[in-house]
Amino acid sequence: MSEELWSGNYFNYFTEVEEHFQKARGTGLFLLSPLDWALIECWKEAGLPLEAVLRGIDDAFEKWRGRKSKVRTINSLAYCAQAVVEQARIMAGAAPPAPSRAAAPPFALDELRTYLAADADQLRKASFEEIAAALDRLAAEVELHYGNLEDLERRLTALEDKMIAAARTRQTDDDLVAARREFDLQLRPYRAKMTAEQIAMLERQFLDRRLLESAALPRLSLFYLR
Repeated sequence: MSEELWSGNYFNYFTEVEEHFQKARGTGLFLLSPLDWALIECWKEAGLPLEAVLRGIDDAFEKWRGRKSKVRTINSLAYCAQAVVEQARIMAGAAPPAPSRAAAPPFALDELRTYLAADADQLRKASFEEIAAALDRLAAEVELHYGNLEDLERRLTALEDKMIAAARTRQTDDDLVAARREFDLQLRPYRAKMTAEQIAMLERQFLDRRLLESAALPRLSLFYLR
């Protein structure tokens, strides 16, 4: 990830996508579903530029409005998935942007320290002592990491992977089956619009998000520092 991507706009990736979809749909009070949030997570992790996602949403709605027969309202970001991927391909083939100076971190040092400490406390209450201790160390050494947020994000991602793996061992079979059933139900209208690889990635993100929500565990990423 280039330094340019660590701008304030990129940290607001989720909010920007949510607000843009609501605006395109014309219903500001519309709430995204767990499937929608998992899809945004997939796009972010795949490195799709925010601009490509926003353009894809606009393109999908433009084509939908141009249809002679509209059988339903667009109720999910999944409807825009193909258009988003296509816009990402178009942008990838365009000339690279001119180099720019690295943007300053979009949050203060104290905000970062507080965020790490709060996550550590939440994990400690849930009996994830080892990961909580690792977050405590990051919070204590936050000045050392403030100048290299990309590396800090890698460390947090590694800790989140460990946390999810540990949480999954505590998950009951019934809970997992219920989560998979919910995923299949939400994806059903849009499954034909996605490749098998996209569906597999989306399912993993959906199940991870559901697992953390049910266990009341935090997301360990700077993208969730608001």
